[in-house]
Amino acid sequence: MAMILLLITSCSTQKQPLDISNEEQALFDSKEEQPVEIKDEKTEYEIIIIEPGFNTWLLSIAKPEGYYSQSFLENRNAILVMNWNQRVLQPNVYNPNLYEMQINYDPNIDYGYEVNYKLYNYFIYFQRKYNQRLGPFLPRI
Repeated sequence: MAMILLLITSCSTQKQPLDISNEEQALFDSKEEQPVEIKDEKTEYEIIIIEPGFNTWLLSIAKPEGYYSQSFLENRNAILVMNWNQRVLQPNVYNPNLYEMQINYDPNIDYGYEVNYKLYNYFIYFQRKYNQRLGPFLPRI
Protein backbone atom coordinates (compact mmCIF):
# COMPACT_ATOMS: atom_id res chain seq x y z
CA MET A 1 0.00 0.00 0.00
CA ALA A 2 1.49 3.31 -1.09
CA MET A 3 0.87 6.53 0.79
CA ILE A 4 1.02 9.88 -0.87
CA LEU A 5 1.71 12.92 1.19
CA LEU A 6 0.64 16.16 -0.41
CA LEU A 7 1.88 19.42 1.00
CA ILE A 8 0.29 22.60 -0.16
CA THR A 9 2.02 25.84 0.55
CA SER A 10 0.79 29.29 -0.12
CA CYS A 11 2.72 31.34 -2.62
CA SER A 12 0.75 34.51 -2.07
CA THR A 13 2.33 37.44 -0.35
CA GLN A 14 1.02 38.37 3.03
CA LYS A 15 -0.14 41.89 3.72
CA GLN A 16 2.46 43.70 5.67
CA PRO A 17 1.07 45.75 8.51
CA LEU A 18 1.44 49.47 7.96
CA ASP A 19 3.35 51.49 10.51
CA ILE A 20 0.55 53.76 11.74
CA SER A 21 1.33 56.11 14.60
CA ASN A 22 -1.09 56.92 17.41
CA GLU A 23 -1.44 60.43 15.97
CA GLU A 24 -2.36 59.08 12.55
CA GLN A 25 -4.81 56.55 14.04
CA ALA A 26 -6.51 59.36 15.98
CA LEU A 27 -7.08 61.20 12.69
CA PHE A 28 -8.47 58.02 11.11
CA ASP A 29 -10.89 57.73 14.05
CA SER A 30 -11.86 61.41 13.85
CA LYS A 31 -15.47 62.32 13.15
CA GLU A 32 -14.61 65.94 12.29
CA GLU A 33 -15.44 66.67 8.67
CA GLN A 34 -13.69 69.50 6.92
CA PRO A 35 -13.98 69.35 3.13
CA VAL A 36 -10.82 69.42 1.04
CA GLU A 37 -11.32 71.07 -2.32
CA ILE A 38 -9.10 70.00 -5.19
CA LYS A 39 -9.34 72.20 -8.22
CA ASP A 40 -7.44 73.82 -11.03
CA GLU A 41 -8.87 76.94 -12.63
CA LYS A 42 -7.14 76.29 -15.99
CA THR A 43 -8.68 72.87 -16.53
CA GLU A 44 -11.87 73.57 -14.58
CA TYR A 45 -11.27 70.31 -12.72
CA GLU A 46 -12.67 69.98 -9.23
CA ILE A 47 -13.03 67.30 -6.58
CA ILE A 48 -14.39 67.87 -3.11
CA ILE A 49 -13.33 65.28 -0.54
CA ILE A 50 -15.45 65.03 2.56
CA GLU A 51 -13.59 62.48 4.62
CA PRO A 52 -13.34 62.88 8.38
CA GLY A 53 -9.75 63.52 9.42
CA PHE A 54 -8.31 63.89 5.90
CA ASN A 55 -7.74 67.65 5.97
CA THR A 56 -5.88 67.50 9.28
CA TRP A 57 -3.93 64.44 8.07
CA LEU A 58 -2.97 66.29 4.88
CA LEU A 59 -1.70 69.29 6.85
CA SER A 60 0.05 67.39 9.65
CA ILE A 61 1.18 63.95 8.47
CA ALA A 62 1.42 63.90 4.66
CA LYS A 63 4.66 64.88 2.99
CA PRO A 64 4.63 68.63 2.29
CA GLU A 65 3.85 70.12 -1.10
CA GLY A 66 6.99 70.07 -3.22
CA TYR A 67 8.24 66.78 -1.74
CA TYR A 68 7.15 64.81 -4.83
CA SER A 69 7.62 65.88 -8.43
CA GLN A 70 4.53 66.44 -10.52
CA SER A 71 5.51 63.61 -12.88
CA PHE A 72 5.79 61.20 -9.91
CA LEU A 73 2.31 62.23 -8.72
CA GLU A 74 0.82 61.95 -12.20
CA ASN A 75 2.28 58.47 -12.72
CA ARG A 76 1.04 57.21 -9.36
CA ASN A 77 -2.38 58.82 -9.76
CA ALA A 78 -2.87 57.18 -13.16
CA ILE A 79 -2.34 53.74 -11.57
CA LEU A 80 -4.36 54.49 -8.45
CA VAL A 81 -7.32 55.97 -10.35
CA MET A 82 -7.39 53.02 -12.75
CA ASN A 83 -7.50 50.53 -9.85
CA TRP A 84 -10.05 52.66 -7.96
CA ASN A 85 -12.36 52.79 -10.98
CA GLN A 86 -12.08 49.04 -11.52
CA ARG A 87 -13.21 48.51 -7.94
CA VAL A 88 -16.16 50.85 -8.34
CA LEU A 89 -17.34 48.64 -11.21
CA GLN A 90 -17.17 45.49 -9.03
CA PRO A 91 -19.50 46.18 -6.07
CA ASN A 92 -19.92 42.43 -5.45
CA VAL A 93 -16.18 42.08 -4.94
CA TYR A 94 -15.20 45.41 -3.35
CA ASN A 95 -17.07 47.29 -0.65
CA PRO A 96 -19.41 49.71 -2.47
CA ASN A 97 -19.42 51.92 0.63
CA LEU A 98 -15.70 52.53 0.08
CA TYR A 99 -15.73 52.67 -3.72
CA GLU A 100 -18.80 54.75 -4.50
CA MET A 101 -17.98 56.81 -7.57
CA GLN A 102 -15.57 56.64 -10.46
CA ILE A 103 -12.91 59.30 -10.79
CA ASN A 104 -12.59 60.96 -14.17
CA TYR A 105 -8.82 61.40 -14.41
CA ASP A 106 -7.15 61.60 -17.82
CA PRO A 107 -3.36 61.11 -17.60
CA ASN A 108 -3.01 63.17 -20.78
CA ILE A 109 -4.35 66.31 -19.09
CA ASP A 110 -2.12 68.57 -17.00
CA TYR A 111 -4.21 69.10 -13.87
CA GLY A 112 -1.40 70.98 -12.17
CA TYR A 113 0.61 70.19 -9.08
CA GLU A 114 -1.98 70.93 -6.40
CA VAL A 115 -4.65 68.65 -7.88
CA ASN A 116 -2.18 65.78 -8.30
CA TYR A 117 -0.70 66.33 -4.84
CA LYS A 118 -4.03 66.29 -3.01
CA LEU A 119 -5.44 63.42 -5.05
CA TYR A 120 -2.35 61.30 -4.46
CA ASN A 121 -2.41 62.03 -0.75
CA TYR A 122 -6.08 61.18 -0.54
CA PHE A 123 -5.26 57.79 -2.02
CA ILE A 124 -2.49 57.32 0.58
CA TYR A 125 -4.86 58.36 3.38
CA PHE A 126 -7.64 56.10 2.09
CA GLN A 127 -5.37 53.06 1.75
CA ARG A 128 -3.88 53.50 5.18
CA LYS A 129 -7.20 54.22 6.91
CA TYR A 130 -9.15 51.36 5.32
CA ASN A 131 -6.25 48.92 4.92
CA GLN A 132 -6.60 48.80 1.14
CA ARG A 133 -4.00 48.37 -1.61
CA LEU A 134 -4.72 50.23 -4.84
CA GLY A 135 -1.38 49.60 -6.45
CA PRO A 136 1.74 47.47 -6.37
CA PHE A 137 3.41 49.71 -3.80
CA LEU A 138 2.84 50.19 -0.07
CA PRO A 139 0.98 53.39 0.85
CA ARG A 140 3.78 55.05 2.80
CA ILE A 141 4.15 58.53 4.14
